[in-house]
Amino acid sequence: MKTHDLLAIGLMTFALFLGAGNLIFPPSLGLEAGTNLFPAMVGFLVTAVGLPALTLIVLGRISSTQNLTKPLPSWLARSFWIALFTAIGPAFGMPRAVTVAYEMGIKPFVTTDHLLLFSVLFSAFTLMLAFKPGRLVDCIGKVMTPLLILMLLALTLAAIISPLDTPLAPTADYQHGAVTQGLIQGYMTMDAIAAVGFGWVIIQTINAKGVTAPKAVANTAFKVAMIYAVLMAGCYMAMGYVGATSASVATNATNGGEILARYVAGEFGVYGQWLLAAIIIMACLTTTVGLTNACAEYYKQTFNASFSVTATIVVLLTGIIANFGLEQILAVSLPAILVLCPVAIALVLAALAFPAKPDVSFTYIAVLMTAMVFGGLDALTILGKMPESLDMKLTQLLPLYSAHASWFLPCLTVLFFSRMLAVSRKPLIQLSN
Repeated sequence: MKTHDLLAIGLMTFALFLGAGNLIFPPSLGLEAGTNLFPAMVGFLVTAVGLPALTLIVLGRISSTQNLTKPLPSWLARSFWIALFTAIGPAFGMPRAVTVAYEMGIKPFVTTDHLLLFSVLFSAFTLMLAFKPGRLVDCIGKVMTPLLILMLLALTLAAIISPLDTPLAPTADYQHGAVTQGLIQGYMTMDAIAAVGFGWVIIQTINAKGVTAPKAVANTAFKVAMIYAVLMAGCYMAMGYVGATSASVATNATNGGEILARYVAGEFGVYGQWLLAAIIIMACLTTTVGLTNACAEYYKQTFNASFSVTATIVVLLTGIIANFGLEQILAVSLPAILVLCPVAIALVLAALAFPAKPDVSFTYIAVLMTAMVFGGLDALTILGKMPESLDMKLTQLLPLYSAHASWFLPCLTVLFFSRMLAVSRKPLIQLSN
């Protein structure tokens, strides 16, 4: 593959992941971490960038995203993919992107509610770009992403050259456990589940450039993941620094979006609002285009459905659901996302532990069910639905429960014993032959 094509796919991958949520998390972390920004950001990057990058690398090694669930029974594999693409697509991920783009990009400039009109226009533009999946790299990787990077670079340079404030002392959570807290916040971005979905687009894009041999696909996917990781890490560190130096303008701010809006206004004045609006809308647009392509490609390959019809249905549902408002979308869809995320990561770990193994169905099912059960416990905790008495017991008994990752060690245990069992069986098989 030519270098400029590889770079374009890497830029496209970065843009697909860079939604509004990625810009909102780091400023909050930076403000709370203060002088402990560096260790907090190290932890954040491990889970917010490391997990998605690992997912892309593993998907490249198995050459096809469908191979991720190949050892599962067909009905279970299909149920997983349908749930995943429904959740990150029209049920949650895409409507959230539309509403965030409106709330941060349009609402500050209008006095009446125009969400309906905006969602129609935004969805139409998304569909127009998604209708030509073969030109996704040219559209996003070579045009939209460089513009987005230039806008983010302008904000970053302004924050470095003339910061609005100096970092304050860290809050309680970041005083003695900055790395751990950063790990938790990075995991909560849930980009690992997005990586599984975007894998459909990225692997197909690599194939469209003439790279189809398994080793070549794996090598290219690794390079793409590294480009994504460098760019996303740089973006996160810049936004974290913005948050750390925003104390003078962040008084009573309730979220990272508000911190970012005030900082941009402080640096650029009235023009800052336009800059932020452009960054947010473009970031959300690249995400919705990528998710539309991922959903449509899955249904095209699995059910032989028309790409244009599927993409139209996905975008139409997105526009309708977006008008229910962000709070309703979160309330209905967040539980599914919170359970699907550990399941997706567990399957990636299983594919990493058992590459190209013909008979690991039981292991995959065991890992999936383990992640689902313990991920369900984490979801109940995050949503505040766990009874207090049970919550205290689980905090004492389950490792990583307080970090909302109680599924991790049980899944590793399943994989470890499965691996040991496979190794012990190998000599017996050889002897019998």
